[in-house]
Amino acid sequence: MCKIKITVEGYKCKRCEHEWIPRNKDLPLVCPKCKSPYWNKPRKREKTK
Repeated sequence: MCKIKITVEGYKCKRCEHEWIPRNKDLPLVCPKCKSPYWNKPRKREKTK
């Protein structure tokens, strides 16, 4: 038996840091863990006075 290394691309939520491998080639609508529709956009910091 010969072992090989397999590389798979996945996604990472910019809100909760969850990483997952997609089941299809479409861009996910929400993060599967936190359910955020903004999983691919970083949080904006609130302005301090």
